[in-house]
Amino acid sequence: MGSKLYAGLSYEQVVRKYAQNVSSACMMRLQNWADAEDCFQNTFLKLYQKSPDFKNENHLKAWLLRVAINECKNCIRDNRRHLPLDSALNLPAPSSEDDADLSWALLKLEGDYREVVYLYYVERMKVREIVEILGKNQNTVKTLLSRGREKLRKIYGGDADERV
Repeated sequence: MGSKLYAGLSYEQVVRKYAQNVSSACMMRLQNWADAEDCFQNTFLKLYQKSPDFKNENHLKAWLLRVAINECKNCIRDNRRHLPLDSALNLPAPSSEDDADLSWALLKLEGDYREVVYLYYVERMKVREIVEILGKNQNTVKTLLSRGREKLRKIYGGDADERV
């Protein structure tokens, strides 16, 4: 790869550092391993091809997540036949609160709610950062987050106000 630096990191360092963030965002959105893998690869390919300049690592991470989410949206639009992961794997509902896992609960949320809740709790982003990444109105993001918490409470049975 080239010698271009992204917020002071080489391309390989960026991939190693943010691979988990990007792959998790893709899986939460698509619930399909093959499509998530394609979007993951496309995200890092765009980084390499476009070589944008970043102010800092937070800007880099936000850019990667925004591109990943846009790739997922394009994938859904182009491929309406994706199968939700939980039905493909025949995942049972958790038998007790101890067995309940946040990943399972997030997979049960609808797309927009899942995306906002994931970015807020797992990626620990602020509402204004989520607004920038998703290109949605701030009040829309707050509403999705609030409603997503309620849905998460019903699914998970825990206190969704505590950070993961």
